[in-house]
Amino acid sequence: MQKHSKYLLFNLLITSVILFSCASKNNENKDLMVFRYNEHKNIGSLDPAFSKDLADIWATHQLFNGLVQMDAQLNVIPCIAKNWLVTDSAKTYTFNLRKDVYFHKHHLFGTSTSLSNQDSTRTVNASDFEYSFNRLKDEKLASPGSWVLKKVERYSALNDSTFQIKLKQPFPAFLGLLTMKYCSVVPKEIVEHYGSDFRSNPIGTGPFKFKRWEENIKLVFRRNENYFETDIKGEQLPYLEAVAISFLPDKQSEFLQFAQGNIDFVSGLDASYKDEILTTEGKLRDFYADDVNMIRGPYLNTEYLAFFMETEVKEIQALKLRQAVNLGFDRTKMITYLRNGIGIPATGGFIPKGLPGFYDTIGFTYQLEKAKQLVLEFKSETGIQNPEVTLTTTSNYLSFCEFIQREIQKIGINVNIDVIPASSLKDAKANGQLDFFRASWIADYPDAENYLSLYYSKNFAPDGPNYTHYSNPEFDKMYEASYLEINPEVRAQLYTKMDSLVMSTAPIVPMFYDEVVRFTRKEVKGLGINATNLLELKQVKKIK
Repeated sequence: MQKHSKYLLFNLLITSVILFSCASKNNENKDLMVFRYNEHKNIGSLDPAFSKDLADIWATHQLFNGLVQMDAQLNVIPCIAKNWLVTDSAKTYTFNLRKDVYFHKHHLFGTSTSLSNQDSTRTVNASDFEYSFNRLKDEKLASPGSWVLKKVERYSALNDSTFQIKLKQPFPAFLGLLTMKYCSVVPKEIVEHYGSDFRSNPIGTGPFKFKRWEENIKLVFRRNENYFETDIKGEQLPYLEAVAISFLPDKQSEFLQFAQGNIDFVSGLDASYKDEILTTEGKLRDFYADDVNMIRGPYLNTEYLAFFMETEVKEIQALKLRQAVNLGFDRTKMITYLRNGIGIPATGGFIPKGLPGFYDTIGFTYQLEKAKQLVLEFKSETGIQNPEVTLTTTSNYLSFCEFIQREIQKIGINVNIDVIPASSLKDAKANGQLDFFRASWIADYPDAENYLSLYYSKNFAPDGPNYTHYSNPEFDKMYEASYLEINPEVRAQLYTKMDSLVMSTAPIVPMFYDEVVRFTRKEVKGLGINATNLLELKQVKKIK
């Protein structure tokens, strides 16, 4: 009896080990089909008409498509529109749609509204785009993306597979605007059924479909088995079975989960972990080299300080002092010590590296003695012996402002720093209440016109993005001419001239052009990088 019990116990132990081993392998295989990332900011809506913040854009990009999309090199390429024709002096765009694009399955697409009819779907047609654009313009909806259609005169479905847009005037950046998530196609019957609850019941055409959302806790997407795009070998996309998004509120906790292998990637370089993972030269530390990959490249984001040009503060009114601030600090040193080498010192203008029109020598370099001389000339000309300015910032950028404060004080300018909440800074700069403030501009669409619009005199804040109230008739003339220039090389030359003109009067202090930095686990393959920092998951695989 004892012998039999011993054998029974041994067999149970062996069986348990086998079962545990099989379960571990199954879990591991299952894990390889799920891409996991964290959003430390809550996602506000899964309705593409409200995809304003990056967190929302990353999520809705997995669920929705538009007429066109952008590749990693910022070229506009086909999506639901297989091709298009531009006519009428570049004012009319005629899109020919694919006929094999289906909305995600939903019972409302069926003939019956019974919940059992879950496998119903239908193809996308041109009238769906007409409805989606009408919705974007609907004042009652109040989409933050309504401005995208500001230059559109009219649009219409010519037939089921042809959609036409006519502009009020030529606008070379228009195709880039159409790549924004605001311009995604949505199905009328689903949107009108859910109303405002479409934000949490999204139905699109994207590579993934909505599964579950516990706000501030977890968001899950599943593979869209009817997705229309394939890879270069003709294999259907996406490769992954699911995307799982968590909502840990701080970047330090997010990085800890990444280091432990519980999430697959983190984006950006936060102060809480930058020294842990990177050397001061921007290299991955040896401790992480076996498990982590780092990807980096230009990001269409210019970080800068701005002067309000209609200020009554004499120090800021003076061109020499604005130039002295630009010349008086070492941008390379700032990037090395505060960002571990991540970022490109801004020695060009406002247009960031990566966009046509960028030119890296039209701005300012570190010239300490020249900066000191300009300050001495200012003192002599004005009689102000102790020039002083107040720089307003948020706590996230305090270290950069303190670095500049220390450097600028060496050339003879006292800098006071005022730290206020981000929402307060946003309102105050829009209403001309700040004389000198930190700001950044991330491209809404990949064309330098988007950056130069901040210096067009008809765009004065709060009605537009010209927060400095910079005004120059020559600039305005070139800006308006760029709308009519369809030759991209000539347009880029115009952009450079405009940017150079802005820098000659120094209404801003460009600090650095940002870089996209992504850290992934080694098993993640196919997660590329792009200058708009768009999260593209349809070609991602996880391979052990």
